[in-house]
Amino acid sequence: MASPTPPNTPSRPMASSSEATPGTLSSSYPPLCFNFWSLLLLLMNILSMPFSSFLLFWGGFCVCCSCRYVSTDIPSDFLVQVEDMNFHLHKYPLLSRSGKMNRCIYESRDPDLNKVVLDDLPGGAEAFELAAKFCYGIAVDLTAANISGLRCAAEYLEMTEDLEEGNLIFKTEAFLSYVVLSSWRDSIVVLKSCEKLSPWAENLQIVRRCSESIAWKACANPKGIRWAYTGKPPKVSSSPKWNDLKDSSPSRNQLVPPDWWFEDVSILRIDHFVRVITAIKVKGMRYELIGSSIMHYSSKWLPGLVTDTTSAGEEGSTSTTSNTSSGSNSWKGGLHMIVAGNKEDPSTIQAKDQRMIVESLISIIPPQKDCVSCSFLLKLLRMANMLKVAPALVTELEKRVGMQFEQATLVDLLIPSYSKSDTMYDVDLIQRLLEHFLVQEQTEISSPSRQSFSDKHMNDGSQRGTAPNAKMRVARLVDSYLTEVARDRNLTLTKFQVLAEALPESARTCDDGLYRAIDSYLKAHPTLTEHERKRLCRVMDCQKLSMDACMHAAQNERLPLRVVVQVLFSEQVKISNAIANSSLKEASDSQFQTLVTNRKTLLEATPQSFQEGWATAKKDINTLKFELESVKTKYLELQTEMESLQRQYEKVSKQKQSSAWTSGWKKLSKLTKMSNLETPENESQHQNMGEQTKKVHRRWRNSIS
Repeated sequence: MASPTPPNTPSRPMASSSEATPGTLSSSYPPLCFNFWSLLLLLMNILSMPFSSFLLFWGGFCVCCSCRYVSTDIPSDFLVQVEDMNFHLHKYPLLSRSGKMNRCIYESRDPDLNKVVLDDLPGGAEAFELAAKFCYGIAVDLTAANISGLRCAAEYLEMTEDLEEGNLIFKTEAFLSYVVLSSWRDSIVVLKSCEKLSPWAENLQIVRRCSESIAWKACANPKGIRWAYTGKPPKVSSSPKWNDLKDSSPSRNQLVPPDWWFEDVSILRIDHFVRVITAIKVKGMRYELIGSSIMHYSSKWLPGLVTDTTSAGEEGSTSTTSNTSSGSNSWKGGLHMIVAGNKEDPSTIQAKDQRMIVESLISIIPPQKDCVSCSFLLKLLRMANMLKVAPALVTELEKRVGMQFEQATLVDLLIPSYSKSDTMYDVDLIQRLLEHFLVQEQTEISSPSRQSFSDKHMNDGSQRGTAPNAKMRVARLVDSYLTEVARDRNLTLTKFQVLAEALPESARTCDDGLYRAIDSYLKAHPTLTEHERKRLCRVMDCQKLSMDACMHAAQNERLPLRVVVQVLFSEQVKISNAIANSSLKEASDSQFQTLVTNRKTLLEATPQSFQEGWATAKKDINTLKFELESVKTKYLELQTEMESLQRQYEKVSKQKQSSAWTSGWKKLSKLTKMSNLETPENESQHQNMGEQTKKVHRRWRNSIS
């Protein structure tokens, strides 16, 4: 039986490469074996345990449910408690390798100290067991799953080169640098395992080095990728775990997609994902790919941002299962908390985790325009308002939405009001988004050096137009939004009017959408006064209504009478302009016809097909003339109706203006006219009567004074 080396005896050399397998560590101490007395000692310890405990022996260690023993003939003289696990060890192997153990024993000034509690050891009992095996000379297999915990435990136990050459810190650091960081999959696994090792993994630069390694490989040319990666999983009914996915090793003829790294990076916790994306930005990756990776990450960790609720639930459950299996203290992903219209203040742990994810994603979105879709930004804004994200980040997100507001849809704009407002939808939020859009448009107009999205992608076949077209698209969007929110009876007239008048008049070439919104508001608010209805209709330009809208407005009883008159008047102007244009066109057609008649001989010499075409053209001209006559008759009918309505309006206005004072003044004016026709005698009589009345009035005033 080999015993541990005395303190003054030089240590044995490490095992040769032929004896040790790759990724296996062994110390200078030989493995310890069993004998009769050690088994008897273990049997005595077992008899003192519960009957339900069972033992497993391997690698020189004896393991029960909550204890670890070294299989040697020397009784253990030192107990190390890590979490709920007790390790019955010997002092000398630990003292020869660990500076922490040296200080705990010799600085305690207690020669009989036989127990140490290490509750704050990074990596827990699993990492300490590997470190203890290394101290006893037992071979330790280093893998990507245990290297980070073992490296932090070695740093905690101060297993440096000062105590022993080739100590555990040196071994684990070499494995990290030369094995882990050169592998894509191992870098991801190590970074994932660092989630439970804060702040040791941060202080030892494990997180930084793994993040930079992942960033370098993600920015590599896809044509030169030869390592295995997970890739996007196929869309099946039940998605497997990340560890169960089959790696796809690209062949030489296989094209690697530019988003090959999205799925692997999306398993990381949000703080580590931020570190990776920050490193990728420094390496100069295209911002479109960065934005796509952020949206992919959001689809896994924030299922509410996914349009399809079924796929969102599947992805959320998958991420929850995979993260829960990694440990009880690991980050919980796939949080199902999206409830539309819920105004309660979320205070659960899941809500706090989601708030952290949303805030982190907002802070790492690239500043370039169109790096993410406007629909994604609006859904992120909805969740930010629901989770009570920091106001500064919400304002920044609103500005980002305003930069590409013309790409939004009506469904994305219907954001519930999570504040104490009485309205169903957050109209104030849409007002702020519209203001940010107008400020952005004004900035682009004032600085021509900035190239807009339309100019930049004009050659790519993009359907987005210039700034006026963007304003028109936003105007139609706002009109549709007003039509939808006008059904809310709690929506005030002021909010409706302010949102309708936010855009300039040039943004709307047709006010049919605005008229529909006004009509919806009048239906939902039948108790409006005449003044309020006139104020509401003031936001609409009757001259921009189409023929169908004018016909509907002329028969709409909810509109004020004055608005109906304005609609009919504008329709009359349109018809007169159309007739004028048609008369000019008819004159030009007649001149063309005289030219044709003068060249009749030329037409006779033409082939039969041309003559048949001319006959059909003449029929079309006659048809147009007939339609023009019908339009004229319709115009006359509308003109007569207009005149009758004007007469009725004048009668109504005269009746309102007439009063007792006006009738009295009219009678006095008639008397004055009659006095001018009387004789001079009557005039003198009237003058005498006037003087008498003046005298009477003077006496009356004197008497009063």
